[in-house]
Formats: sequence, structure tokens, C-alpha cells
Amino acid sequence: MHYPTKLIIGHLIKRYKRFLADVELEDGTIVTAHCPNSGSMESVKTPGAKVWLSPAKNKNRKLKFTWELIQVRDTLVGINTNLSNKIVVEGIENGLIPELDGYTILTQEVPYGQNSRIDILLRSPDKPDCYVEVKNTTLRRQWNKEGLVEFPDAVTKRGTKHLRELAEMVKHGNRSIMFFLVQREDANRFCIAEDIDPEYGATFKEAIKCGVEVLCYTCSLTTERIKINSAIDVMLTKK
Repeated sequence: MHYPTKLIIGHLIKRYKRFLADVELEDGTIVTAHCPNSGSMESVKTPGAKVWLSPAKNKNRKLKFTWELIQVRDTLVGINTNLSNKIVVEGIENGLIPELDGYTILTQEVPYGQNSRIDILLRSPDKPDCYVEVKNTTLRRQWNKEGLVEFPDAVTKRGTKHLRELAEMVKHGNRSIMFFLVQREDANRFCIAEDIDPEYGATFKEAIKCGVEVLCYTCSLTTERIKINSAIDVMLTKK
């Protein structure tokens, strides 16, 4: 996925009210940008960090910029959760996710469950339907060589609901995938942050028992594009 316009460099002043971020641009101008991330953004919102913004296409939009990237130590991290589905779809279409090869039809935002929409639905005449729920992942709390990333970074009732709905799809003979997209390169392993959301952690384990599959892929990032990189190990418990 390539950014449609050149990103603008700045330094983060603060992120606040969930969807707002004040940024100082290179010329000293201070702007308020849209923050497309509803989580706590723990580990990826340090004041003073270098960030990249995309200018709005609509000149009449109130917020003229969208926060896209932040530099954390030596790596870029993508914080725009609105891009996650597009990145995974491009990965599937380009054959970069072997576990999801072999399907002939890909649709998005298909209604299912209880007033929900599945991010990606894969179909093929010779296979069960495959329901793919995508979660953007950025949380890294440990700075050792293990490169452990975690989800969620805040309590997510909606995420817990999605796990239960994926499990129901399996019970009806379908295939279900919980896909964690890590928009950073410095990750080697993944686990659930059960201390942040114990209910999500318990539901995650139950979903796996029901047959929900789990995939976790990192991304390769530059200030021009983001694409699927490689799969990393999923741990059921943090060591």
C-alpha cells in the first residue's frame, strides 16, 4: 500500500481526546491532526517523537492532516488502523499470506453475526467460507531481543464480541481467522495482553479451542508505503 501523497514530517506534542494529536512541523507551525486510532496507543505516543502526517485530500476538511507514522527508537510504526484491512487485502491478492491462498472471491465488510461486519470474507467453490477479522497491533512494552508485541492496548468489548462471532462461524462449518497485523518491523513474537483485558484473553483461548485460527504478520514500512512482511510466532501465554 502506497501513500497517495508525500507525507509531512513533524514532532509529536501530544495525543488527546482519542482522535486528536498536536504536532509541530519542521517549520515550527503547530497543527492538530486526526489520530485514526481508538486504542490507548501505549508505547507509540511519546511526546517529541518524530511523526509523519498525510495531508487531507478534501480542502474543506476541518483537520487538514492525518497522523500516519511514528518513529519508536529505530523503527517506524504505523498507527492508522484504517489502513489495516487494505494492507491485508493487498497481501492476500499478492500471494504474501500462504495460509490464505486458494480462494477465488474476496469481499469486504460483509454482514455476519450480531450486527457485525467481517473485515474480509474469502470464498471458493471447493472450500468452506473463510471469515477474516483484522486487528491492528502496535503495543510493545518490553525492549529485549524477544521483540514481543501484544494486543489489545486497551479494553475492547467489540474485539471480544468478534472472537465469539468467529467461533460461531466455525461451529457452522466455516473457517475463521483472527489476523493480527503488526504495523512495525521490530516484532518477533506475539501474545495477548491479558493484564490489560482479561475478558479478551479468556475469550481468545476459548475461540482457539473452538477452532478459530490465529495469524500474526509484521509489516515492512517506509514513509512511502506499507506492506505485509512475515509471520511471527503466536504465544498463548506470556513467558
